[in-house]
Amino acid sequence: MFRPYRSECGSYVNGSKGGHHLALAFRGQALTPFTAGSETDEPSTPGRLTRQPSHDTGERNALPSLSHRLRHDSSILAIALSDEEIYAGTQSGEILVYSLSTFERKAVIEGHRGSVLGLCLSRDAGLLFSSAGDRIVNVWHTTDLTRKCCLYSSFDVGDVFCVSYSESLQTVYLGAQNTTIQWCSLRDRGKKPSAVRREAHPSLRDDPFFDSAGPGGVRTPRPTEADVMPKDARGGDIIEIGKENVKHFAHYGYVYCMQLVKDGVPESAGSEVLITGGGDGVVKLWKLDAKHGGAVEELYTLEDGREEGHSILSIAIDGTFLYTGRSGGEVDVWDTETRQLVRNLKAHRDDVSSISVGGGFMFSAAVTGYVRKFDRQYQLKSRLKAHEGRVLASAFTYHRERPVYVTGGNDCTLGIWDISDCLSPSVAATRTSNEQLFESLRRFVSYRTVSSDPKCQVDCRRGASYLRSIFKNFGAVTEMLPTQDPYNPVIMARFRGNPATAEKRKKILFYGHYDVVAAENTSGKWIVDPFAMEGIDGYLYGRGTSDNKGPIMAAIFACAELMAEQTLGSDIIFLIEGEEECGSRGFESAVRASKEKIGEVDWILLANSYWLDDRIPCLTYGLRGVIHASVQVESSHPDLHSGVDGSAHLDEPLKDLVMLLSKLTGKDGKVMIPGFYDPIPELSKEEEALYRDITAALVERNPGLGDAGCLATSLMRRWRDPSLTIHRFQTSGPDNNATIIPRLAKAALSMRLVPNQEAAHVSEALAAYLDAQFEALGSNNALTVTVDHMAEPWLGDWTNEIFRTLEEAVMDAWGSGDEPQRRRSSSNATKANSNGTGMLKVAIPEQAANGYFSPTKPSPTTSSVLANGSLTSPLQSLSPLPENHVTSASSKSSPSHKRSTSSATLTSPSSTRNEQMPSRRKPLYIREGGSIPAIRFLEKEFSAPAAQFPCGLASDSAHLDNERLRLVNLYKSKEIFKQVFRELPQK
Repeated sequence: MFRPYRSECGSYVNGSKGGHHLALAFRGQALTPFTAGSETDEPSTPGRLTRQPSHDTGERNALPSLSHRLRHDSSILAIALSDEEIYAGTQSGEILVYSLSTFERKAVIEGHRGSVLGLCLSRDAGLLFSSAGDRIVNVWHTTDLTRKCCLYSSFDVGDVFCVSYSESLQTVYLGAQNTTIQWCSLRDRGKKPSAVRREAHPSLRDDPFFDSAGPGGVRTPRPTEADVMPKDARGGDIIEIGKENVKHFAHYGYVYCMQLVKDGVPESAGSEVLITGGGDGVVKLWKLDAKHGGAVEELYTLEDGREEGHSILSIAIDGTFLYTGRSGGEVDVWDTETRQLVRNLKAHRDDVSSISVGGGFMFSAAVTGYVRKFDRQYQLKSRLKAHEGRVLASAFTYHRERPVYVTGGNDCTLGIWDISDCLSPSVAATRTSNEQLFESLRRFVSYRTVSSDPKCQVDCRRGASYLRSIFKNFGAVTEMLPTQDPYNPVIMARFRGNPATAEKRKKILFYGHYDVVAAENTSGKWIVDPFAMEGIDGYLYGRGTSDNKGPIMAAIFACAELMAEQTLGSDIIFLIEGEEECGSRGFESAVRASKEKIGEVDWILLANSYWLDDRIPCLTYGLRGVIHASVQVESSHPDLHSGVDGSAHLDEPLKDLVMLLSKLTGKDGKVMIPGFYDPIPELSKEEEALYRDITAALVERNPGLGDAGCLATSLMRRWRDPSLTIHRFQTSGPDNNATIIPRLAKAALSMRLVPNQEAAHVSEALAAYLDAQFEALGSNNALTVTVDHMAEPWLGDWTNEIFRTLEEAVMDAWGSGDEPQRRRSSSNATKANSNGTGMLKVAIPEQAANGYFSPTKPSPTTSSVLANGSLTSPLQSLSPLPENHVTSASSKSSPSHKRSTSSATLTSPSSTRNEQMPSRRKPLYIREGGSIPAIRFLEKEFSAPAAQFPCGLASDSAHLDNERLRLVNLYKSKEIFKQVFRELPQK
């Protein structure tokens, strides 16, 4: 007879129709609010078992703490961890694949029509097994995520809650809703075709409801989606589990969980033992009979002697100890050698959905949303609210000797938790590890170093002090270079290279800034606190993560690693200012005053910009300069009333200002200042080739950008053409009075300059031109032109040693890029720009190469267009790699190479065989329209060439809401800095 747990399709395990109950429980029902008191307080419900609640012995705020949050659009029901990947099964039938290093989503396998309830990896992690509410078990190759085979039972098993795999027997075991344990050998499969019986296969056989004849013999129409197979549930053998491979009534309730164990059970004699838990509240151990195809034979049962058992929902093994999570919030600890119940813990208020053991701790996760951590003495060390909802799955592993604990819940997220206190004493924490880099950046971001806000002045100083302490802890000699009050100081730090080469050591100057633009979250546009960095979907969100705190921290850790390895051959001098976002106030005077301390410099390196899109690494060799100015027209009379004093004879300041500003630009934005364009050189053949590389790469990846030649023209307008922008108007008088004639009108404008234009000369020409035009108006008002800020343009030599070293380091770090490209022969964009070889042929319009203004106006391809065109949504479904996918050795080392955005961007099996992919890809050489005041100043002051290495992506939203930096970009940047600092002195 059944002894059901509630309705056997309760609040977090689904019923017999592939997840319908789940959908109701997860998405439709509100969670019952908890009463006041401890999370383990037991409600006074008749018939519920009670035990002494566990009590904290550690600090409530101790680890674990959240390291990263991964979002999806469906509940997470199952988790499996390999050494390098996270596999997560979802309510919608997908299997998500994430990198454990960078937390980037690598693929989404659409493999089941029902909720994925169980996941299991083979011991070598070469095979992934998934079970689901569609009564199917799929077996996947983890190398290319193609399906090896599909297992199904001829019985109506209902939901398949759990799955395990015996490596030695090559046999799959599954636990089902119909109380059976079933098994199927994979040995010798694939040698002959499998015959599929339509009447037996769950996806093909008639449905007992929809396909039954109703009154009058009419069949009910099946739902439209009933015959739609998940797009990745194809290929491989289709295997029917024989009726002889079924153990009926293995439990008197659903078979919820199972694990295979080889050691720790004396009766096993070194062979594998299957341990299962069910809705009858009983744990059973099964011997596997190798002579009879892996058939199960009951060894013994573990029961706690209660009249009414609570369901066993999860199992974990630690040596000879067996942990079982039960409904009602209890955890039982069994000794498998003596078959004794060692301990019964009242761990939670409600059902314990998942148990994980590792690092000397036991983690229990419950449908209350909480996780509790117990030590070996079963003392509660800490607890955490893991999910806003129910924790449904968890797993523990070690990734590169670091402990990792992952949880999943019905809030549609995965949580990756910092459990560094689980480190073995023999494993010393590396001071320059990626985890330490992450933590240092998190703390750096927490300082509100907003240079434009006087209220943040103290926090700016604290942020500078923290950064200086990082330098000092890694052995750098540091000093605060003062600026004129009240500006923030400049941090100078020096990592000294090999003492034996003191006289001939090269000097590399790294420039950055620790100040940030303001960030408030009063409108709720930020998804995190701007000054509390959080990892979400492979990105680090927080003000300054990309501009410029992340790159600074990556460069520091690169130097620290070289120092630890004693391979730093040059002196690395850091100049990190705190006023860059306010025009580098006080920076030039501070550097000039300390020039003797800084010493000679051979190369200058910056990392204060972004890629052109989100896919292709770049190097920046040019920046525009800028002039910020204000133009003011003022009358001698006060504000007047337009009805009383307005007339054609009155010189109104705002009218004068508008007429004056209209003289600055002509059609298509041409600046009308005489001689403004004279110094600008024509486009060289060498630079034209760079634009061909850029546009070919962009249009090949995103045909929606249109014609490559027009795209090149648009980029030139932004990068190598000057421009003039009017930003805002300001007038005297009350803003809400529409009848006022203001006595004063003022406008703010900026001019972006390009190389060969001197900022001082242009600002003089601007003032002279405005004076002349104002004089021509014959106005009685007074004109004042004020230059508020100037920064020189910069053009680097992209062929010199520092750029060549950067290029090599970028290629080594990023390999061949994000994903192989399929030939889009049907694409209109490719057809329009193809030379017959599959390569884009970029025709740069003549007017773009030789002139600045023409009848044809190019489309303004903005930075947001480029960013959005390559952006991958956190909820967008990615596809698994196709069968027969072949990559080069260097490309396999790149995590981003495995990342794909849709089936349209993947190489088909045939095209992979026919097209040879490059082993490495050069970065794009780009210019930028923005300005960095310090770069040209430093070049002039130290007579050294500069290079700009962009760390972030186009979609990083620097200066905007939700600024972020991709985690893999942070780690790759550290690698690139390390290689450049090590190898540049040898050039």
